[in-house]
Amino acid sequence: MSIDPAQTRPRALLFDFDFTLAESSAGAIECVNHALVQLGLPAAEKEAIRRCVAYPLPEVLARLTGIEDPQIGELFAQFFIRRADEVMAPLTTLFPGIAETLAQLRASGYLLGIVSTKYRYRIETILAHHGAHGVVDVIVGGEDVREHKPAPEPLWRAFSKLQVAAEEAIYCGDHPVDGQAAEAAGVPFVAVLSGPSQAVEFAQLPRIGMVKSVREIPALLSELAKNCV
Repeated sequence: MSIDPAQTRPRALLFDFDFTLAESSAGAIECVNHALVQLGLPAAEKEAIRRCVAYPLPEVLARLTGIEDPQIGELFAQFFIRRADEVMAPLTTLFPGIAETLAQLRASGYLLGIVSTKYRYRIETILAHHGAHGVVDVIVGGEDVREHKPAPEPLWRAFSKLQVAAEEAIYCGDHPVDGQAAEAAGVPFVAVLSGPSQAVEFAQLPRIGMVKSVREIPALLSELAKNCV
């Protein structure tokens, strides 16, 4: 899919959550290693865990250990979720300036959404914990879909809730799986280099921009607007 920035006039801005809007390393590492230890497995390396955060929990287990047994994957998920209910919110922080940037974008008239593999109720809890409840118009989380990113279903669900077409939105994410989902859903994509993924990992993915932080999105939108016909 090739996207012409000159045709990009977004009504809605959608964001991944972990490492796009939030620093969740401590929570993810704590919960993944808790679940692994509960299964009698050794703890995983911190960076390996960070690079797996974009995936559903059974896939996280498979990527870290090679274990693909569905029953063990489900047990891993249960251990993770129970621990996350206890510690994820206090161990997760929004990146500096994110709440203010989202408020600025909303004041400019954009509809805002979060589309993440993380559970919606977990994102809501984290936002509330940091005084950012209601900062976006819609949240689509892991419990809301049957197929997770890179499938397009999560983005399609957000489009439906916001009543926008794919070409009227932009999706911003820190992981190649976000770019793959955007391509599958037919929505313009912006790569955000605030997570463990490097710029080269987005080289083969269609995108209309690349930024170091979501704080740069307003400036990118202004630049894109100059090219609109």
